[in-house]
Amino acid sequence: MKLPEQAVLLRVFIGESDKKNGKPLYEQIVLKARELNMAGATALRGILGFGADSRLHSAKLLDLSEDLPVVIEIVDTEEKINTLMPFIDQHVVEGLVTLEDIRVIKYRHG
Repeated sequence: MKLPEQAVLLRVFIGESDKKNGKPLYEQIVLKARELNMAGATALRGILGFGADSRLHSAKLLDLSEDLPVVIEIVDTEEKINTLMPFIDQHVVEGLVTLEDIRVIKYRHG
């Protein structure tokens, strides 16, 4: 697969405890992106953050949180990102979704 120089970055900010059918939502988003043959997806676990409710989520040992922030990043063409958006719209009940135009410097496969 070859990405053009101009692409789109989709970021989905959710909580680690968010679920879909009993499984972590971040996992389901990555698997859906794979099912759609997207260029790639990465789920990043945050160590500190807060959302709309301003409640702090922290990975500090003395303040263990069971709902750390998770960011899923997916880079692909606008067309491919648009094929994933109905899934995101349906399953991300609480979170933040951003899209931005980006320039791809290098992408290699195989």
